[in-house]
Amino acid sequence: MGDKRVTTEYDDSQMRLFTLGVLNDLHAFETMLDSGMFEEDVQRIGAEQEMFLVDSAMRPAPIVSELMEEAKDGRLTTEIGKFNLEANLTPREFSGDCLSLMEAELNEVIDIVKNAAAKFNSGVVLAGILPTIQLSDLTHDNMTANPRYHEIDRVVTKLHGENRVIQIKGLDELQLTLQDTFIEFCNTSFQIHLQTGARDFVSQYNWAQAIAAPVLASAVNSPLLLNHRLWHETRLALFQLAIDTRSTVHKERNQPPRVNFGDRWVDNSIIEVLREDAVRFRILLTQAIEENSLDVLAAGGVPKLSAWRLHNGTIWRWNRPCYGILNGKPGIRIEARYLPAGPSVADEMANAAFFLGLMNSLPDEFGDVTKLISFDDAKNNFFNAGRYGLGGQIRGLDGKSRRIGPLIIEEFLPRAHEGLRKAGVNENDIERLLEIIQLRVSSEKSGSCWMINSLAAMDKTAKPNVKMRSLTAAMKKHQESGEPIHEWPLAEIPAQSDWIDNYKTVEQFMAIDLFTVRPEDILDLAASLMHWRHVRHVPVEDDGGHLIGIVSHRDLIELFASGKLADGKPIIIRDIMKTDLVTIAPNTPTLDALKLMRDRNIGCLPVIKDDRLIGLVTAYDFLTVSAKLFEEKLSSVIDDSQGGA
Repeated sequence: MGDKRVTTEYDDSQMRLFTLGVLNDLHAFETMLDSGMFEEDVQRIGAEQEMFLVDSAMRPAPIVSELMEEAKDGRLTTEIGKFNLEANLTPREFSGDCLSLMEAELNEVIDIVKNAAAKFNSGVVLAGILPTIQLSDLTHDNMTANPRYHEIDRVVTKLHGENRVIQIKGLDELQLTLQDTFIEFCNTSFQIHLQTGARDFVSQYNWAQAIAAPVLASAVNSPLLLNHRLWHETRLALFQLAIDTRSTVHKERNQPPRVNFGDRWVDNSIIEVLREDAVRFRILLTQAIEENSLDVLAAGGVPKLSAWRLHNGTIWRWNRPCYGILNGKPGIRIEARYLPAGPSVADEMANAAFFLGLMNSLPDEFGDVTKLISFDDAKNNFFNAGRYGLGGQIRGLDGKSRRIGPLIIEEFLPRAHEGLRKAGVNENDIERLLEIIQLRVSSEKSGSCWMINSLAAMDKTAKPNVKMRSLTAAMKKHQESGEPIHEWPLAEIPAQSDWIDNYKTVEQFMAIDLFTVRPEDILDLAASLMHWRHVRHVPVEDDGGHLIGIVSHRDLIELFASGKLADGKPIIIRDIMKTDLVTIAPNTPTLDALKLMRDRNIGCLPVIKDDRLIGLVTAYDFLTVSAKLFEEKLSSVIDDSQGGA
């Protein structure tokens, strides 16, 4: 998430000073370009690994502060959520054993995090979106205590307006209306950095845009969000919506979002991109100006460009230009931000090898990519890859539309091999890592395919939270074994588990696919609904989703016994529904809900959030939980007796 040192209290004059600092930094950047100050003849690579912290129930574990204190590793830094963590890896020259060294460091730092997390009965999962995240995790309490994150949430919410609509359509459809940016907690990525010379930037950046689609399609690992099956890489849509600053007016004017792919090829210089972002996007964060970059240049120094870098860190291009200083030399790099975390370290390194190999071969072989494919096609390819993964189609460099899997194997993988060889990368690393891509693509077994297929094969009667926990536990197990995704068997619901962790709150097992009626409907509709869907309670709500009443099977029996049905006149639901309702919140502990139902002698509890009906818990649901407990206890007794025999 960039520089953590930000100012949270400032007036208009301070904002103007910071804006001037950003513009001065851009002038300094342009001067450095003109004078040839940037490092030109060295290619370096680096990476940022984001990860989720999970508890023993595979749920998000908000322990990042305690964990970092335990780990004491300078490569670790916080992210926006208390259950997110980031590791920054060592920059390396792009040659020789750079990939195996990066992989070893990645495993090392993840092991450090695992060992620290174990002190808190927690662990690590690499996933673009953690399947077990629930709405109750997306709260202010779970935001990391750092001014940067709180200021971004405050300013972004102020600019956008409080009603942030998250609408994503895939196999399912998710629609939420939020008053904050906390749903961004759901995203983690594996970001690859490639340093390039200033004179090669335009070609390299345009090619990075062009190859994003095949690289992403082979790497998708984020198909699930809040129990919904959406895009194969749902992160693309979620990230844009989560921190969109555009008001309705700005959207109507077709202003681009801060998370974007871009709208055109770069023509002549990196300055085009930097100027576009400086004038297009409002400054979100400020900090004290520590140096005048133009004065530093005039004195023969290398400026930090801190003001511009802070602003650039709040514009999230999927391929983002970045600036850094290493060994006293300024450099430019391209940050590929679209790759998800996981499914395994081996898979992530294979993705990195695929990206880097293509970046080192295609520019020399084909020259100017803008003469081969339109920008609109490159952009459409990218989002097709995000939506459909290996099942999608993209337009190739020859202008023909083809299925993406065969195109990767036949056209892109051989060129990735060539690019890595040309860089002098160790041949064993090339063969090992790119074989992972080949086997993953040929078997159509991306991380997203594995998750979707695993869920489809699970017991249809199992509660969603049990499926998501089983899926996440299987991910964690296979990641720790080091197996790449194409070797993973489908996840299964274990015969035995720590059942109580699956049912701590009603949110974890409440029914959300509800059949409801309106108060003006006739009773016959509710009766038919009960008969056809085998339910005993039907909520009554208005068109805004506000709960008004409940009609129960008992109400129908009492009505029948009273003889009021005999005259044949239609009965309106408003006239017979119960309105003295007992409701609960989604974070209500399960045992509290059970006690409430028993004490009040009621058969169901509507679950309410923000005055709207979001779920229903019935006595049948508690019977299901009890049956699961009995089944597991019985199985344990049988196992013990057989062991004793």
